[in-house]
Amino acid sequence: MKTDRPAGHPQRFYTVAEAAQLLRTCDMTLYRSIRAGEFPAIRIRGRYVVPAKAIDAIEAGALTNGLVDVADYCTRSVA
Repeated sequence: MKTDRPAGHPQRFYTVAEAAQLLRTCDMTLYRSIRAGEFPAIRIRGRYVVPAKAIDAIEAGALTNGLVDVADYCTRSVA
């Protein structure tokens, strides 16, 4: 992935396409999950961005528990 960030600045947000690529899924699948409230994202008008920390937390949960259902993860995180 090409970024235009200055060196030393960590990536804090991913585009939906970038997050989908990291997760090895289709960006349309991720868009559908976001719109259904099953995947964490921030909407700015018509654009969505995915917080890098959300990807990290989901990954950590999978490493700890073996499986993360992101829809369940989202409902527990909000509650």
